[in-house]
Amino acid sequence: MLRDAFIALHGELGAGKTTFVRHLLRALGIEGRIKSPTYAVVEPHEAPDGLAIFHFDFYRFNDPREWDDAGFRDIFAGAGLKLAEWPDNAAGRIPVADLAIKMEAMTDDSRTVILHAGTARGISLLAHLESAEPGSGPTAA
Repeated sequence: MLRDAFIALHGELGAGKTTFVRHLLRALGIEGRIKSPTYAVVEPHEAPDGLAIFHFDFYRFNDPREWDDAGFRDIFAGAGLKLAEWPDNAAGRIPVADLAIKMEAMTDDSRTVILHAGTARGISLLAHLESAEPGSGPTAA
């Protein structure tokens, strides 16, 4: 279900974007250390089923030339799951997100999370989430 999807993660510092990605990657079978891509901009991973996963953090992204020089256009055009924190910093370069997740930290350590589908694939992802059994975890089909 997540294969080739683009998920944009919105929220202030400390909202839980990176923590969410780490838990998602673990659920998809990624083992070992999962680094934040804050300085590298992108961290690639490969799930046991062969799914390519790219975790972007555009927090420090400020040079549009970096987009082309780093090959990000090719990554977004190719196969694999793309997860992007701070996607607004790459506006005009990244495609419309299949699924946008907005996280807001509350005062009691809880989070408010809003999901928005931006494409037909995103609508399918939301429908899959609604019909999933609790605890069934993500699927990369």
